Amino acid sequence: MQALDVLLNRVSVPRLVEPAPDAAQREILFGAALRAPDHGLLKPYRFLCVEGAARERMGDLLAEALLLQGGSPTEQQLDKARLGPLRAPLVVVVIARLQDHPKVPRSEQRLTAGCAAHGILLAAYALGLGGVWRTGELSFSPHVAKGLGLSDDEEVLGFLYLGTPQNPPRVAAKEDTATFVSAWQG
Repeated sequence: MQALDVLLNRVSVPRLVEPAPDAAQREILFGAALRAPDHGLLKPYRFLCVEGAARERMGDLLAEALLLQGGSPTEQQLDKARLGPLRAPLVVVVIARLQDHPKVPRSEQRLTAGCAAHGILLAAYALGLGGVWRTGELSFSPHVAKGLGLSDDEEVLGFLYLGTPQNPPRVAAKEDTATFVSAWQG
């Protein structure tokens, strides 16, 4: 697949089935992540692969976080949290590893980690895999961060759900770039 085809046509694929990306495909996915723009070469990210029965444990962790938020979540809300990680054969947790640096603020490091995640999604599309980036309030829960083993200088940016598309990916809508681009006259 041509690079411009990937950049112009990648779409989120939410309905995913087995098989998950294999070892060779994962090497490509994470290799693409490592090409993210990275001022200072800090590599301010890391990834956790969650698959098999670990997805069920991740679902339990998300349900616990929902209960700890207070209120009274319904059984349906708890089930949704528990079943979320089972929507794909592989969930990649995207983690920003934020460092104190005199020239690279933490906000820029977060952007680098986000670009690394986008690299994974682009590579997945190029390989014929499906992927979707999911967040939601539970993604940013301190309980989830602790349960996933994050340090104080790390934060979850989201979850990449990866697998084989259940259906052919939809065609990307063509956007008018003029809507988003303008000249600044000073």
